[in-house]
Amino acid sequence: MSKKNKNEHEEVVDTGREINEEIESPEQIEDEAKAEHLDELSTFKLEVEKLKDALARKAAEFENFKRRRSEEMTDFYKYASEGVIKKIIPIYDDISRSVDSINKGETKDFETLKKGVELIYDKFKKALEEEGVTEINSLGKEFDVDVNEALLQVPKNDVPPNTVVEIIEKGYKLKDKVIKHEKVLVSKQD
Repeated sequence: MSKKNKNEHEEVVDTGREINEEIESPEQIEDEAKAEHLDELSTFKLEVEKLKDALARKAAEFENFKRRRSEEMTDFYKYASEGVIKKIIPIYDDISRSVDSINKGETKDFETLKKGVELIYDKFKKALEEEGVTEINSLGKEFDVDVNEALLQVPKNDVPPNTVVEIIEKGYKLKDKVIKHEKVLVSKQD
């Protein structure tokens, strides 16, 4: 063998040794694969535990939120009329003072009593209006089943049929909702 061929042969042999040294047995490959899978499995288990913990925390936060919201809504409904009550208590006090004054004989003048009652009425009406309560006034208008309740039809030839000719009981709206229908008499042709 020539020197050149000998060097090439040694090189091939060396490369073969390296290849043979790098080749692992099937058992080694299997053990490394298992170890790699165990590492991945451990990583996944840690991630799952983190996610479970985060989920449990979020569920607890949501339950706390629902409980707080329920308590807030209960309190809201329980005290919803507080603003209105605060507005009408002074009116109640005025009426109470008027009644006491009459019972004690302090108010004997009818005109003074009338003016006092009118002031209380105006104060009460203003409190209702501030809350969005308005009177329905259908007198002279066509009967409307959405706001009126007809008690009786009366023959009237001087107005068109189905016209409100008399209001027996006032009706009221709260903003745009009818809270008490107006009780009325309605015209009909004779």
